[in-house]
Amino acid sequence: MAHKPAYRRVVLKITGESLSGPGGECVDSGAVEAVANELRPVVEMGVEVALVIGGGNILRGRDLRGNPHVQRV
Repeated sequence: MAHKPAYRRVVLKITGESLSGPGGECVDSGAVEAVANELRPVVEMGVEVALVIGGGNILRGRDLRGNPHVQRV
């Protein structure tokens, strides 16, 4: 008999940087695959997973510092 999960639905918030490649730029397909592989067993148990991915450093301008086309304000 399969283990009954404690929750039917969960929300997981992860930092956008956890999906970036070496150097912290862009989204790395290997990082995305690693996260998906971690979540697979939970989904296979029947749990509905909502994934929220942060992007605060982009929105706050850390990665856009010095770009003349995007102002921090």
